[in-house]
Amino acid sequence: MTKLVYSTEELMAEHEYARPQVEAGYRLHGGFDGEGRYVSPRTLIRWPAVRAWQAALTARGWPLIDATVKLLERGNYPSFEQQRRLLDWGIGRTLWNALTITGVIEARGKRLVEFQAPDFQAVIEEPLAETATGHLAKGLLVAHGLDEGGNPTTGQGGHDVMWFALRDILFGKNAYPDPVVPESIARPELGRLMPALPQAVEQTMLLLMNVLMIEVRAESFFSFCQRVMREPTLFRDRRAEASRAAELVERIRTDEAIHVAYLQTTISEMRSFTFRGQDGRRIQGQDLIDRIWTGMVHWHAVTTYQHGRDQTRAAIQAALGASAEGQRRFAEFDALEERRAA
Repeated sequence: MTKLVYSTEELMAEHEYARPQVEAGYRLHGGFDGEGRYVSPRTLIRWPAVRAWQAALTARGWPLIDATVKLLERGNYPSFEQQRRLLDWGIGRTLWNALTITGVIEARGKRLVEFQAPDFQAVIEEPLAETATGHLAKGLLVAHGLDEGGNPTTGQGGHDVMWFALRDILFGKNAYPDPVVPESIARPELGRLMPALPQAVEQTMLLLMNVLMIEVRAESFFSFCQRVMREPTLFRDRRAEASRAAELVERIRTDEAIHVAYLQTTISEMRSFTFRGQDGRRIQGQDLIDRIWTGMVHWHAVTTYQHGRDQTRAAIQAALGASAEGQRRFAEFDALEERRAA
């Protein structure tokens, strides 16, 4: 019989590593097996658990929601060809800034360690003991937070430090000043969207949807970074370092897969549940979630993309300067923009 109930200790369990992960002087989480393959932290049982919950959900006739880059309407900005041209012109700051901002935002994910998930069983009719939803407060959120922001108890850096490490490997330390980091990349509060539910339940559900879309956007960025770093015509005087940086991106990508999987599973489960409204009404989860999820996808895929694109484009125009040569280069840069699906 498939195991569906897990303890916090099980969900936080680590593999036995043959050697730790250390890069650019940073002690990082996870490690390597005896054959030199990278192994993500806290996935010894977490991965089998998520797969078991997914199988149980689909066996009940409920599909997993789409959580792939197909949800995005655009690729990265600047595009690969635009970024290549910037690097050819000696302008690396755009990429440096993107890597730095990603690391800072990853560090904020550590807030999930202290986040107190509400008692979903109080508002959901179906038993939750054998679901991902029922395990949010039993280690899933804590493990996610530690993956992103590191573990000060053990001195291991998470994705925040991994992004800084690969940035330093790629460009060298202190290559550019630190950029201004946005206060948040989550969709802002729009008032009560699920007024029939307790506010803490609604806010948690919105948080999970926001974080899942942030992870989807991150997957597109991972692919972009690796393509740039592995391009043999770029970083010609630092090819070994660029390849090393791309390898670190791949490790982060490997780590993030479990985040996408458990969030995708949890939100998909919630679509299948019956909620009890504060007024006593029974509400189908898909009626609560589908409309809001559609809006969440649009905000992350279109609204915030356009805002970030406009800010980055203005910064690049300023960097190229107002001279005739700068204007010529900016026109060339603009002409390379990819206006296609991700």
